[in-house]
Amino acid sequence: MATRKPQRRREFGTVRQLPSGRWQARYWAPDGSRRTAPETFSTRTDAQTWLTLTQADIERKHWVDPDAGAVNFAAYAVQWVEERGLSATTEELYRRLLRLHLLPTFASVNLDDITPPGVRTWRAERLEATGATTVAKSYRLLKAIMETAADDELIRRNPCRIRGAGSERAKERPTAAVEQVDALADAMGPRWRLMVYFGAYGPVRPEEQAALRRPDVTLEPLAARISDAAPELTTGRRVEGDTKSTAGRRTVFLPAFLHIEVKRHLDWYAEKEPNGLLFVGERGAPFRRSSFGRKWRRARAKVGLPEDFRFYDLRHTGHTLSTQSGATLKDTMVRAGQSSEKAALIYQHSDGARQREVAEGIDARVRQQRAQGGPRPTSSKA
Repeated sequence: MATRKPQRRREFGTVRQLPSGRWQARYWAPDGSRRTAPETFSTRTDAQTWLTLTQADIERKHWVDPDAGAVNFAAYAVQWVEERGLSATTEELYRRLLRLHLLPTFASVNLDDITPPGVRTWRAERLEATGATTVAKSYRLLKAIMETAADDELIRRNPCRIRGAGSERAKERPTAAVEQVDALADAMGPRWRLMVYFGAYGPVRPEEQAALRRPDVTLEPLAARISDAAPELTTGRRVEGDTKSTAGRRTVFLPAFLHIEVKRHLDWYAEKEPNGLLFVGERGAPFRRSSFGRKWRRARAKVGLPEDFRFYDLRHTGHTLSTQSGATLKDTMVRAGQSSEKAALIYQHSDGARQREVAEGIDARVRQQRAQGGPRPTSSKA
């Protein structure tokens, strides 16, 4: 009986010379399919070297299916946004950044065709067309999407590799003085003056103020309990939900001079129902950014503040006063509902007047210690 020949072990790959004279490499992929190298080679040695490197990648689990990245960026990006479980405002922001800044360049491009040079060219073009802050946000979004694509093994490596491109270098925001805050409150009128004070001395974000209700505000102690936020989308719809972060859920204890302001507002302007909104318009509806914005711009002009001074910038006043009153960094973070030291430091300012106070404090301490007869440094000759 004839013996059966042992089965020959299947080779990983083969090379062959094409009629053109160049060399082609073929190999077996981990999924069992027969694959051809994406390029041909000038010599047999080059083709064999490519096979060796590819085999090493497969054995080390570094191999990426060259066809996996043939996924349209636009389709992948839209799905990425849908699967994030984002807040309404963040989802609106991401969709706007996609529509205006990413899809015009990458909509028809596959994921594996987005390269580092292509990203650099896109960023340079956007910097010429729009503000650096918007470009930084767009770059962070693109980088996050492509990082997920790398995690999904659709691409080998994230092509977004520009150091510092996602960092925003916003200019120093202006800070309103106490007398300017009072003037703004007067100019906004009796119905809205408490919003100005909450924004400056809370400091409470505008979307947090929009969600405040009667039970959230107490007179003894004078405080506001922040548990929700109701940001307004560009469509005009308010979306009530969680605060910006877990740190946003807090109780803000208010300075005593606001007692009469809070009591008057509760008596005159808040919705009368037990769970009524704290801030409503003249017709009893939740205040709208459009109508409130018109009042704010008129008040800002009347007070003489710059045109780029936003209602949100009132928080800078609150932070600065807190630190000047002796609050620690942790104190200001808790008070403002911030989860990172970096975010809190953005709002802390030390202007010329404060620096003079610091110098005066040093002067007083040195004079006091000298008066107590402590040792004084003497100069010595070498």
